[in-house]
Amino acid sequence: MTEINTDNKQRIRERLAALRREMRREGIDIYYVPTGDFHGSEYVSEYFKCREYLSGFTGSAGSMVITQSEAGLWTDGRYFIQAEQQLNGTGITLYRIGQEGVPAIYQFIRERLKTGGRLGMDGRVVSCAWAEGLQKIVEGKKAMLVTKQDLTGNIWKDRPEILFHPAYLLPEKYTGESRKSKLLRVRQWFGKRKNPCLIISSLDEIAWLLNIRGEDVQCNPVVLSYLVIDEKNCYLFAGKQVFSEADKKALEEDGVILRAYNEIYSFVSKYSSEANFLLDKRHVNKEIVASLPQKSKIFDLPSPVTAWKSTKNQTEMDGMRRVHILDGVAVTKFIFWLKKNIGKIKITECSAAEKLEEFRKAQEGYKGPSFETISGYAEHGAIVHYQATAETDKELFPDNFLLVDSGGQYFGGTTDITRTIFLGQEASPEQKLHYTAVLRGNLNLCAAKFMYGCSGTALDYAARKPLWDMGLDFNHGTGHGVGCFLNVHERANAFRYKISKEPGGNPVLEEGMVTSDEPGLYLEGKYGIRLENLILCVKREKNEYGQFMGFEPLTFVPFDRLAIDETLMDEKERELLNTYHQMVYEKISAFLEPEEREWLKEECKKL
Repeated sequence: MTEINTDNKQRIRERLAALRREMRREGIDIYYVPTGDFHGSEYVSEYFKCREYLSGFTGSAGSMVITQSEAGLWTDGRYFIQAEQQLNGTGITLYRIGQEGVPAIYQFIRERLKTGGRLGMDGRVVSCAWAEGLQKIVEGKKAMLVTKQDLTGNIWKDRPEILFHPAYLLPEKYTGESRKSKLLRVRQWFGKRKNPCLIISSLDEIAWLLNIRGEDVQCNPVVLSYLVIDEKNCYLFAGKQVFSEADKKALEEDGVILRAYNEIYSFVSKYSSEANFLLDKRHVNKEIVASLPQKSKIFDLPSPVTAWKSTKNQTEMDGMRRVHILDGVAVTKFIFWLKKNIGKIKITECSAAEKLEEFRKAQEGYKGPSFETISGYAEHGAIVHYQATAETDKELFPDNFLLVDSGGQYFGGTTDITRTIFLGQEASPEQKLHYTAVLRGNLNLCAAKFMYGCSGTALDYAARKPLWDMGLDFNHGTGHGVGCFLNVHERANAFRYKISKEPGGNPVLEEGMVTSDEPGLYLEGKYGIRLENLILCVKREKNEYGQFMGFEPLTFVPFDRLAIDETLMDEKERELLNTYHQMVYEKISAFLEPEEREWLKEECKKL
């Protein structure tokens, strides 16, 4: 996290003033700036960081609304502390999503848009569904929605270019299914629909469907692209020359026709008016939908690829298991190194993260981090998505927790793990109380046994109960889906007690789904605790009552014995921890040096 200094705060105020001049010049009364690229991606390349440019807020989620007299930024509970610090002094008001009395963006715009006014945005970075919601507000005010206004681009003089990096084909030994087979699935999904045409713009869905990978988005091995599939052809819109000649030929042989990235808008406009377009308005941008022939029919429905991709096949499951052993070795070596050297050499939040990256780089098939490492010491650990910088980098001392949330991209899988490490010799009773409560939640969720048909909302309670019993909670989801050598945050399987209102947003937990298990607790000004494993949904027994389901842990790294108060755990929970630690030792110890192995043996001994 970067706290904005006085000069930067002045720069933010100057940028907002420049944007307001552009708004007046274009006759725009309110301007909307989301976080996102043309594909609705969670993480975006430098070109698309308009919201960050205008606000100075560096979190991965947030939206801005600017009028001539106000500027507001909306973000969720992961970023409340960070946003408050980074927006202070900029003239931008923080709106904490979901908090009592905080207006939603639609409400804010409705209250401030004058009759006959003009609401502006860049329709390429806004989903069609979101734009349609704004259109209803505009119509109610007899106003106008203007969607071809990239006003931020008009004032951002040194804006980075959109970069297209080399892309490549992922072999079937990692994917477990050919692109030909996957495209056949799409056409079978068409069924009896007449003149069907599926449009996909989500980058991870395109990468999965075509078995391609790239480096166009930091930490996400995806290719900036769009995909259009009809009964006969499959069109991939990507950067020029990103594929080798051999890969181009292989794609063409499988029926994939390459087109220029920006050609998507003119291409879809030339389709027959009798085409029936199938797309998810929540994930396809406004300008693509606006480019479709006026008389064509649009069917708004979830992409079938979302569910296919989230349910890993046997090859993908095996790959995830394999890379988690590699990753577990790296993280275990890091914890040993940290415990051995804390208080003896200077270690900071940043240098600790760099050391962890060194251990990962030594592992076979490592391709880079799956997200920017969160390394938060003491009170910084209470900032859920804290990012250490040269300005905020704290030195570590043997007296508090270090929260490290990190992950890796490997050929064959993606990892995401959080360990909160006590750096001293004796944790306080309060620290043990809180750490043990979070640990109990993690263990109990992984051990859940349930009937087939449950979604993650039915199981979230298992992770939160130890904290809820104490009148405590954490302000983020308990778990998210994870891709297989793809995005670390994947739709749509999740653990959360709030039911998603998005179609397909509460899927049944299927065999092969990988979800994070990450309860936490954050005490502002003191410390944060989060313990995260990835868990694989598997089948258990089937009997007269139906199919039972459960989870298999993928992550194998010890929990911190110094922070555990076993008297706060019941017999079953102690057994769960002992069993888990036995698996950690069996799977990891052979890859460690003798001194590391002895330390791990002590960490994993039975309670």
